[in-house]
Amino acid sequence: MAFESEGAVLRGFLYLAERGDPPYPMVIMAHGTSATISMVADRYAEVFAAAGVSALLYDHRNFGLSGGEPRQEINPWVQCRGYRDAITYAATIDDHDPGRIGLWGDSYSAGGVFLVAAADARVKAVVGQCPVFGARPPDAELSIEIFDLIRETFQSGDVSTDPDITGPMPVVSPDQLGTPSLLQPIQAFRWFIEYGGRHGSDWQNRATRVIPATAGPYSPFLCAAYVRASSLMMVAPRDEMLHANPEVSRQAFDLIPGEKEWYEIEGGHFGLLYHPSDLFDEASSVQADFLRSRLTA
Repeated sequence: MAFESEGAVLRGFLYLAERGDPPYPMVIMAHGTSATISMVADRYAEVFAAAGVSALLYDHRNFGLSGGEPRQEINPWVQCRGYRDAITYAATIDDHDPGRIGLWGDSYSAGGVFLVAAADARVKAVVGQCPVFGARPPDAELSIEIFDLIRETFQSGDVSTDPDITGPMPVVSPDQLGTPSLLQPIQAFRWFIEYGGRHGSDWQNRATRVIPATAGPYSPFLCAAYVRASSLMMVAPRDEMLHANPEVSRQAFDLIPGEKEWYEIEGGHFGLLYHPSDLFDEASSVQADFLRSRLTA
């Protein structure tokens, strides 16, 4: 499976629905910071397909199987546009309903899917696990004027100018004094080294994050009030990642005007990404039930 986005070819896999009749619903999936398809996101896709929701899972631009330069560069606007272009591609796949498309994201991508859902009316359901909405709410006031700038930036704005650059640097490290890394908690190091270190993962312990200077700020939080899609926010109350602050996620959740579900789960930021495990079974079954109920009705 491959489609074009922002001048690159994004690649991944389509997991076909294993129950129900066509046209099938579909959930579009991409992983969090630097992670690739085989780092447990594929296990979620299998569960969703078994529940009757096809899953289109791809690597973000510049990572894993996907094309794009510079390699290992994270630009959140570009990643959000990847979801947008995946929606367009999904609408062309035979035996699938373009009117029943959902989005799934983990961590950094779990914030991004709420921005995309707010800016793109084609999204009917959103699942965000351990989402990144920020260490604290943004200083900017919530307003339709700011959201309009964000939506315009997402759709067609210049997302390359005067970026705030972090890196290149290791994604994870066990020694923050000697070798600082993009993700600092030891839990991040343990998970990435275990799953990224497996044969065939295509993961590299190196990344650069760029936040361009744009008319509309990159802020999933400022988009929450404009999300009309059915939303499931799965949050770890003791999330160890600074920018996945559960209190800020709750504030964003409370702003969502549409149908929504809040689900708290143990395990911290990475507990849902160990497979096999009881936490994975809990998280994936709750998410599959949500997607099936919102997209197959």
